[in-house]
Amino acid sequence: QVQLVESGGGLVQAGGSLRLSCAASGSIFRLYTMGWYRQAPGKQRELVALITNGGSTNYANSVKGRFTGSMDTAKNTVYLQMSSLKPDDTAVYYCNAVIATVPLTPRNYWGQGTQVTVSS
Repeated sequence: QVQLVESGGGLVQAGGSLRLSCAASGSIFRLYTMGWYRQAPGKQRELVALITNGGSTNYANSVKGRFTGSMDTAKNTVYLQMSSLKPDDTAVYYCNAVIATVPLTPRNYWGQGTQVTVSS
């Protein structure tokens, strides 16, 4: 099995910064991608940042230039550096990973979520 453990959420004022971390552990044969999604109250879960094991990144338009995703493949850990935070960034942030525990069978895994609250 695979577990994703997130850390780093909290309360911050608008304009501030936070850094989220998510570590994957367990029976990992191959890690394909890791990333972050968020879900605000009453809204659908949306992609924030996606990082491939090759280092490519993809961001939601709403966070481009403010958020930076990175991955340490040696530690199976993904980070999300969030700067210039806005109240609209308030949401539960979920770590996601596409991991194969056996060859050629990638599966989606989710963390438990961490709350990010940005006050105005």
